[in-house]
Amino acid sequence: MASSGETRRGRASSLLLAGVLALALVPGFAAPAAAASYTMTIAHLYPDDLTNNETAPALKHFEQLVESATGGDIDVQIFGNGALGGEVEAAQQTRAGKTIQSVMLGSGTQASFYRNYEMITSPFLFPDYRTAWTFFDSPWFAEFMKPMVQESGLRYLGTLDDGGGFVAFANNKRLITKVEDLKGLRIRVEENQAHMTIMRALGASPTPLPWGELQTGLATGLVDGHFHAPGVNDIFKFYDVTNFTTWSGHVYNTITWSVSEAWFSQLPDDYKKIIVTSAREAVAMAHGIAAQITVIGWVNSCKKFEQCHILSDEEKQRMRDISQPLYREWLVTEFGEKAALYDDLRAEVSRIHDELNRSAVELYLD
Repeated sequence: MASSGETRRGRASSLLLAGVLALALVPGFAAPAAAASYTMTIAHLYPDDLTNNETAPALKHFEQLVESATGGDIDVQIFGNGALGGEVEAAQQTRAGKTIQSVMLGSGTQASFYRNYEMITSPFLFPDYRTAWTFFDSPWFAEFMKPMVQESGLRYLGTLDDGGGFVAFANNKRLITKVEDLKGLRIRVEENQAHMTIMRALGASPTPLPWGELQTGLATGLVDGHFHAPGVNDIFKFYDVTNFTTWSGHVYNTITWSVSEAWFSQLPDDYKKIIVTSAREAVAMAHGIAAQITVIGWVNSCKKFEQCHILSDEEKQRMRDISQPLYREWLVTEFGEKAALYDDLRAEVSRIHDELNRSAVELYLD
């Protein structure tokens, strides 16, 4: 037989349950959500604005996909504008996977965490956007990135086009219409030996400078210019500190998206699949957004810079003929026998380009 105390507790529990059920019927009432089992904090440098870059909206879509598929058991938190520190600092924290679980890195920083990535910064590697997108989303490139796990503790999720991919010069001295116009210009580069090699080959003076110091460096004359995709020039208003821009496309800048292997390896298998598949969709979305942003960025560049110019195909070929052999020599010096991987990489890019063109002709021409 229940004691009187137990009877009172039972009645109290029944009343409490009845009250909660009654509140659940009240419009606008939301029961407290269960705490997520996992938090996935993602760090990047772009603005949190969903309209002026590809990273923020792609990650927002990723957040919605992952949280919906896991019923909120993975809480995705996104921090842009370098709120969690610079790229190197954020990547180092991502390795441990405790305060940051995922990071987006520009090509220069990415190469410092996975050495083979320097091959991706090869001059004039891609002939067009379709080839670049297909290559970065290919099985070949996924295999190319797999050793990064052992080398850095970061697992590859995907490649975004940094502000639109193909870069444009911006400088204070003169309009660049031919390779001779680069002679002596102090061009800001990332801490990236590949970029330095390319600039030296083209006659410029490469000057390493952290991203956070670029605006000041241009304004004070520490550097004469830099190169980023037109979308980046527009987003960060580089027309305020430079006068001339030339869309050269000599490098395809990227953002590499990685996740901490230490954190990822502890997830249930079904959650791992959700993250990987959601990332693939987010990357595909980012390609389209980046293309739009780079077109808008270039149109705005021609309105806001003093002068703008698109490098001719003939001049691109001149620059390619000058820079690629010297870049290949540098790779052999730096990588030794591993430089053969670069030859395989270029062969795969050529194969993809030829296949895309062949397929287009077969499918869309009678």
